[in-house]
This record gives sequence, C-alpha cells and structure tokens, in this order.
Amino acid sequence: MKRTRADIEANHRLISRRAAILGGVQLVFMGGLAARMRHLQVNQADQFRLLAEENRIKFKLIPPARGEVFDRNGVQLAQNIPTYQIKIVREDAGDVEKVLTKLATVMELDAEVLERALTEIKRSAPFHPVTIADDVDWDDLSRVSVNAPALPGVAPEIGLSRVYPLGSDFAHVLGYVGPVSDYDLNRLDDPDELLRIPRFQIGKVGVEAKVETTLRGAAGTRQVEVNAAGREMRELGRREGRPGSDIQLSVDAELQNYVQARLSEESASAVVIDCETGDLVAIASAPTYDPNLFVRGISVADYSALTENKYRPLASKTVQGTYPPGSTFKMMTAMAALEEGLIEPEDTVRCPGHLEVADRKFHCWKRAGHGSVNLENSLKQSCDVYYYDLALKVGIEKISAMANIFGLGVRHDVPMSAVARGLTPTKAWKTTTHGKDWVIGDTVNASIGQGYMLSSPLQLAVMTARLATGRSVEPRLVKSIDGVEQPSGAGRPLPLDDDNLRKMRRAMFAVVNDRRGTAYGSRIIADGMRMAGKTGTSQVRNISAAERARGVIRNSDLPWERRDHALFVDFAPADNPKYAVAVVVEHGGGGSKAAAPIARDITLQALYGGPPPLSAYPSKDRGRIGAQQKKLRKMRPTAAFDGNDQA
Repeated sequence: MKRTRADIEANHRLISRRAAILGGVQLVFMGGLAARMRHLQVNQADQFRLLAEENRIKFKLIPPARGEVFDRNGVQLAQNIPTYQIKIVREDAGDVEKVLTKLATVMELDAEVLERALTEIKRSAPFHPVTIADDVDWDDLSRVSVNAPALPGVAPEIGLSRVYPLGSDFAHVLGYVGPVSDYDLNRLDDPDELLRIPRFQIGKVGVEAKVETTLRGAAGTRQVEVNAAGREMRELGRREGRPGSDIQLSVDAELQNYVQARLSEESASAVVIDCETGDLVAIASAPTYDPNLFVRGISVADYSALTENKYRPLASKTVQGTYPPGSTFKMMTAMAALEEGLIEPEDTVRCPGHLEVADRKFHCWKRAGHGSVNLENSLKQSCDVYYYDLALKVGIEKISAMANIFGLGVRHDVPMSAVARGLTPTKAWKTTTHGKDWVIGDTVNASIGQGYMLSSPLQLAVMTARLATGRSVEPRLVKSIDGVEQPSGAGRPLPLDDDNLRKMRRAMFAVVNDRRGTAYGSRIIADGMRMAGKTGTSQVRNISAAERARGVIRNSDLPWERRDHALFVDFAPADNPKYAVAVVVEHGGGGSKAAAPIARDITLQALYGGPPPLSAYPSKDRGRIGAQQKKLRKMRPTAAFDGNDQA
C-alpha cells in the first residue's frame, strides 16, 4: 500500500516525540548521576576519606596503670608488676581457630586455656584484644615474636598485673582484683569501655572494689598505622590516659602483721582504732587467705579448700560478722539508766543468782549470785542481775537509743565489703520483722547483750573509743588519696553527761585492775600503760532448766560450733586513751580466758609500736609471754623486730 505524505509526516512526528522522551529520560538520568557523583565526591568526601583512613589506621585503648595502695607508713600493700602477655585480635586473625592451633605448636597451651580463649573471643568485640596467655616467660615470648608472620592477629605485649606483697595480712581489708565478668558488666548501666577488654582486672571485694573508680584511672588511646595484613607499622599518635590514684590506708602493716599472727590459731577477729583520729590501725580476721590466688583466677581446688573450711577464711569477720555482744554491752544499759537519772552509782541491787520476771527466771552467770552490788562492782564482776533490774527501769527504747549514740546498730562508712549494720532492737522492729509483740523478757535479755542484740567487732571498737573519749569517733580506713589527707574521724563531743562517762571509765578500769575484776588476769602493769576494759561471753545455744539443774555443760565439753563466743573490749592508756581494741573469738568460750589475753597483747603491741618489754606483763606471765613472742617471731617473716623483744 502506497504511503501518503500525511502518513510519512505522522510517522516523523511519532519518532521525534519518542526521541524527545528518550532524550529527556537520558538527560534526567545523567543529571541524577552527576548530582549523586557530586554528593559523593563533595558532600561526603570527608566521610569516605575517613573510611579509607580506617582501613589503615586504628585506634587502640591504653589501659591505665592501677593506683597502688600503701599503709600509713608508706609500706606497699598492693602494687603493679610488668608481665608479658600473648594477645589476639579477632578481626586481624581471620580464622581464629586455625591461628590458635598454630600458636599451640609454638608455645605450650593446654586445652582449658584454648577453650577459655575461644569463649572470650566469641563474646568480645572484633577489635578488642583478648589475652590468651598471661605471665609468659621470655622463651615463649621470643618464639611467638619469631613466628609472628604465621600468626596473624597475635601479638606479644607488656602489661601490668596486681600483686599483694604482704600476702594474707591484708586479704580481708584490700580484697583482690580479678578479670571482669559478665556479672560485673550487668551491674553497670554504662560500663567504661575498658571493662569490655577481656581479662581486664577490676576490684572484686574489699578496698579494691569499694574504691574501684579512684584506683582504676582513665584509659588513653594509640593511633597506629597497619598494613593490609593488619600488622602495626608505626604509631601515628598517642593520648595518654590518667593513671589511677594512689591510696594510703590508716592501717599499720607491722601491727596488722602481728595481729594476724596472734589470731592465727583461732576463728577470730580484732580491731584497733586510734582514739584521737578514728584511724583503723589494725583490722584483722582469722583465718585468712592469699589474695594473689584470685588475681588471674583461682583454681577449683584452692577455692574449695577455702569454702569448705568451717572457720570461714573468706569472711571479713571484723565488719561482716555480727554477734550478741554479751556483757560488753552492759555499759550501754548503765549509760541509759544514768542519763535518765534512774540510778546513782552507789545504789545497790541484790543478786541471788537470778531474777524472776513474768514467771520466768533469768539467771546470772554466777549460780550462787554476787550479793549486793553497785554500778562499779556490777561491771567489775559482770553481774547479770544488776542489769536485768536496770532494764526493767529503763526499757528497750532508751537502751537501744543509747547504743546507737555509741555506734552500735549503725553501718559505718568504711570501704570494705558487706559492712553489717548489726541490730539494736525496738518494739516496732519486732512487730514489723516478726509480727509479734515485744515482751519484757526481750528487754531483760537485751540488757546484757543477748536476745536480738547483734554487733560487729568494728562497732564494738567504735563503742569503746567513744566511751574512752566522749566524742563521736568515726572509723577511718583511707588516710589519703594521692597525698591529699582525708577527713579525720575524731568526731564531736557526745550529747552526754561527762560525769556519767567518767563513772563508766572508772568501772571499766576496775574490771581489769581490781583483783575481783573479771579481766584481772590480763592486766598491764607498766606505768602509764594500764588499760580499762570489759569481758563478754555470748551464748549461741539455749540452756534448758534440766541442764541447769544438772549443771551447765562446760564449753570445753561441747562441740566447737556450740560453744559460747568470747569477747573483750578495752582502751589504753586508761588515763589518756590512745587506742581502743575489740576482740571476738568465735566459740572461744569465756571472754576473760580466750579474748582478754589476745586483746592485752595487741594493745601492748600498739602502745609500744612493736614487741613490748616483758616488764609490762605481770611476773607470773613473763615466761609464757616470752615463749609466745619467740613463736610469733617465727610466724612473722615480714616483721622487723627490734631490741624490745626480751624473749
């Protein structure tokens, strides 16, 4: 069919329209491509330049040096030592298992170490270095360095590790550090990036944990150039971090060493507090343990040996342990009565060996009774009936309130783990806690530190320091941080009558220095060094009426865990108090026999600043004390004995 001119023109118009549309599309496409190229090359140039730089430049954290810890005289208690480590970075290693297999042919790595390393690598960020081996010797380090080309991602490094040079002496005070765990991370809302570095060491318990952020410091960074294989070529820049602060504790290492040795054969604790400043110059629990075992991870066998020991060596008994204070509490009951004006010091109470209250007999420790006793004699001979009678006059609310003034039932602010509040019960407390009404028998028991009453050795030492000084002495464990002195614990005057405090001190002096006093056998005879104190024995079992009728079973005939706790508190010199001491011997029996002799020895050691002369002891004790000093000298390899030891 012949095409007409009109058909040809229509076809041309159609082709022209399609060409225009196609040209428009091409123009739009080219314009968009040009705009995108401009956006990438101009607007995002810096970002892509940074990405390119990151292919060859990496930033690495520089862990700060942990602050070190010293005693009050500058003796090092916790230090950092250089240690060689082998580390691996997952993103540089490629096939991690293959690299580890090769590494195991270069140095000895057991299956447990490799398995732990793999676990840590899988849960860590790809760029975080993971420690495979710690405390590596020079030979292994050299072999790893020589074989570096065959071990991508593996690098030897020098790090710092924590060491406790005095071992077990400060285990319960300092605690220890250990590798960061998932539990540690989960406790924090925004953990420091340092904590994500596998096996980074942080404080777990004690001062190490409670002052962690101060001791840790802040990380620095390194900017390094790496080649295509991920090897570091050179360091391009460095920003130094901030090392942790050094801490000086109030504790005297020499005295602490002596106290640990003196307590070593007991399940016991002792606290020595400076009455002038509140400084804790010794705070020891026995038995103890070596914190160095925990730094790199304790073995199952070592940990089981500690947890299965019935004497509980892991417990800081000085602050965690709470015990019925027994007769060491009687000063609180007496002070409550004196402050209320309910008694005079010469008022007497007759003790026939028991007091009947609400159809129940409350017995005195002395079955035959003490006869008529006044305030001083009641404390000197530790008559229970006298304080039962006071309790009926004063009431539990006033007794507990007085105990709080002296630091009992109060959680003291010291940087140690699980510091206990203890318990000074009230009527409302029993109703809330036990859903029962308070009864008069509860008050009678509380008056002699039994029943619901509970105190820690630290609290008993604070109580004694406050009795000795008349001030609200507060315990201080951290003396300075980076040389900056921390606030003193001297405290303000107590809101109490000074004359009443003097009466209590006089009675406590009689406890130790009067022939009829319960602690006369543990007196100090050196002029200017005599001490005032109070014995205590707290029951851990009920004594039935039938047993009383037959005769109370002696502690020595009972299983260890059913024996009474032995307690003693003192301050010295009595006329110018320098130190207050509290000793608790778990299941030790009577306070006068088990706790008072230990407290007397510790007090003399503190007063003399070292082994006291034998002339400070009664003549009958000197032979035994001389032999004891020789024995303790052998137990104290770190002790610097001077010429005072006359053994």
